[in-house]
Amino acid sequence: MSGSTRQSTTAARERLEALTDNTSVDLAALSSDLLDVTRVLDREVTLRRILTDPAAPGQAKADLVASLLQGKVGAETVDLLSGMVRSRWSAGRDLSDATEQLAALALIISADKAGELDDVEDELFRFGRVVAGNVELRSALTDSAAASSAKAELVANLLGGKAKAVTVALVTALVTQPRGRSLESGLDEYARLAAGRRGRVVALVTTAVPMSDAQKDRLAASLATLVGRPVHLNLDVDPEVLGGVRVQVGDEIIEGTIAGRLDSANRSLAG
Repeated sequence: MSGSTRQSTTAARERLEALTDNTSVDLAALSSDLLDVTRVLDREVTLRRILTDPAAPGQAKADLVASLLQGKVGAETVDLLSGMVRSRWSAGRDLSDATEQLAALALIISADKAGELDDVEDELFRFGRVVAGNVELRSALTDSAAASSAKAELVANLLGGKAKAVTVALVTALVTQPRGRSLESGLDEYARLAAGRRGRVVALVTTAVPMSDAQKDRLAASLATLVGRPVHLNLDVDPEVLGGVRVQVGDEIIEGTIAGRLDSANRSLAG
């Protein structure tokens, strides 16, 4: 992400945060509107270029947004997009990406306000693990030839009544509007947004047997000291690691499993 796009995305997120301080804003409706706008921006390449043209006056681009969206989406969506097109973007696609990110963030903020964000983070992780272990399910959710309505119905059948409404909405948005991402990378992106809402990082922790609450607390505290920020643990049980613990934070991996040490020893012997 270039410097100008990063700054514009940060500014857009700050405007969304300010907007959501108003308790009367329907965050689910705002997210839906932003996803609709993302769909239009993805499809209309020429429009993206016009709205991100650095030579065009910001007010003229904002006026164009208002003329196109007024009466079709909520006033909050028009205000957000009007502010975004006044900013500088390195590429037209960056505007689409930021709009979609705001759609997800609006749902995450609503979960946070409802005290459900921890549940949503855990549900997204568990859903990703279920899909990873079921080839047929993953194929059905990622089949580019399948109708979006069919995928949305499948998600509703899988998660409806079992997961938070925000989780269902996020997964539905991802499978119906993947935008070139894999299902796994999309879920990871949402997890990072959710963790970032509280200034946390996400750690994937793999053990041979489930950890006790005391072990979780000690590990979370140790990792927080290591990375300098609070840490949200996504816990996975894999008997093949034999024992110990494997921790992944971003691209960094801390390998402390018996299987990992054996593999390292085997490589050393082979070398």
